[in-house]
Amino acid sequence: MTKFMPEPFKIKSVEPMYFIDDERRENAIQEAGFNTFLIKSKDCYIDLLTDSGTSAMSDKQWAGLMVGDEAYAGSENFYNLEKVVKEYFGFKHLIPTHQGRGAENILSSLTIKEGDYVPGNMYFTTTRFHQERNGAKFVDVICDEAHDPDLADVPFKGNVSIEKLQKLIDEVGGDKIPYICLAVTVNLAGGQPVSMGNIKAVSELCHKHGIKVMYDATRCVENAYFIKEREAGFEDKSIKEILFEMFSYGDGCTMSGKKDCLTNNGGFLCVNDDELFAEAKGMVVQFEGMPSYGGLAGRDMEAMAIGIKESCEFDYISHRVNQIRYLGERLDAAGVPMVKPYGGHAIFLDARAFLPHLEQDKFPAQALAAAIYRTSGVRTMERGIVSAGRNIETGDHHRPKLETVRLTIPRRVYTYAHMDYVADAIIELYKNRESIKGLEFTFEPKVLRFFTGRFAEV
Repeated sequence: MTKFMPEPFKIKSVEPMYFIDDERRENAIQEAGFNTFLIKSKDCYIDLLTDSGTSAMSDKQWAGLMVGDEAYAGSENFYNLEKVVKEYFGFKHLIPTHQGRGAENILSSLTIKEGDYVPGNMYFTTTRFHQERNGAKFVDVICDEAHDPDLADVPFKGNVSIEKLQKLIDEVGGDKIPYICLAVTVNLAGGQPVSMGNIKAVSELCHKHGIKVMYDATRCVENAYFIKEREAGFEDKSIKEILFEMFSYGDGCTMSGKKDCLTNNGGFLCVNDDELFAEAKGMVVQFEGMPSYGGLAGRDMEAMAIGIKESCEFDYISHRVNQIRYLGERLDAAGVPMVKPYGGHAIFLDARAFLPHLEQDKFPAQALAAAIYRTSGVRTMERGIVSAGRNIETGDHHRPKLETVRLTIPRRVYTYAHMDYVADAIIELYKNRESIKGLEFTFEPKVLRFFTGRFAEV
């Protein structure tokens, strides 16, 4: 096994945890309709539902909250954030938003026309929703290897297939493609990174045809770490240098500050285009707030500015990625099937291989997530057919090749001992996997059904 270094921080403040007994877990999963999103946090022992907004902030970030300038316009913290984003990301203009999907909404609303196409290296739920809501069709142009969970020797499974992207451009024309959404890393592929070489190739092809390159930068620091670790020529560069070069090939980004900015709230939109920036400022006023706060308190912007710098510290990001790797190696040693290689923010269990007795229309990933909570109090989440939703034209389920359960590790929150408990619980469940039953909807919302849908055992 890999040698793992201890956590690169000392614990100054603690939040008590309490084990959840069998009866309480059973009542909780029944009341939640077998949807882990609907379980109360107080009923979770270890919460791996998401890494969004669940990070532990540093002493410097907490101190930063106390210098929040809560002016309605021209907050000093906005200018601090703007300076850091320009230094680390390099984009010309910054618009803060309450979180990442606020930025997605602005970008999609201003750039997409009815009948457009938006390619991306695998969809993300809220991102595709905003694209489709504004009249575009999402087209997956990720490399084929990303859809195979067993391919462990592919270092950059998040890469765009240049051939698929060229084919789309040839078929519909560059004028029908406002931008490519380039995710770094790719969440639903298993947190898989994109190489610098691929980013450059995508940029060259898109700009040749007048197509903007817009990053989903939510986990960009993790992507930079993988480039440093896996791509020749970058081993001696700093995370900050790699990050800056990554973004130098693009035209802007949407960012959820709740991930790699190490904060509990916030996000932003970056653009280089002056005209688009002017339009975005007008829209953020309508839906978020003044362009100098965008729905955020000044203290949140200060915490984001500090968090960006902390996230690029090598000791932090190395521990972050290796904690995921530690959990993956524990599970792999016991034969538990999962997406390989391990990603940057989560372990993705392969629910198809874990529960081969359940067909996809019985929602195996949803059933597995419910079973993990039921037996251990560990909350995880489904990333499969339920998350994929329905085809807006046919009404049938989208049936992704990857049917996974995401074990998402919050940043700076849990220790290796917590990972041992999670691993032991899942390994024990794997031994008794035949007992897990499929599910069916009892309530299915029309959009983003994985958040609030309810199920019953078949």
